[in-house]
Amino acid sequence: MFEPLTWALVALSLAAMVFAIVLAVLDKRINWTLLAILAVVEVGLLAQLVIGIVQLAGTDRDVSGVFFVGYLIGGLIVLPLGALWALAESSRWGAGALAFACLVIPVVEQRLHVIWTT
Repeated sequence: MFEPLTWALVALSLAAMVFAIVLAVLDKRINWTLLAILAVVEVGLLAQLVIGIVQLAGTDRDVSGVFFVGYLIGGLIVLPLGALWALAESSRWGAGALAFACLVIPVVEQRLHVIWTT
């Protein structure tokens, strides 16, 4: 795993989560700034998918490839689904759902780290 990318994804997703929580508390819908942050995270997750698959193919370590790639793909899917939910929901709960989706990313990153290192 490429550690700097992992830490950047965790930091950006947590920042987006805080932003979404603030919007939910203020009873506002998500905005373009938050979507731009999520787009950056999504591009990073896509890069991580490619890097992870390349590293998995080139390693001789005992890594569960199915779980590893599954978590990489799962992390890539979570934010778009959360964003769609947030755009469809006109109340504060849309931003709350997106905040939860942003929280999933650090959990997925931690799980990827565990799978890769054990």
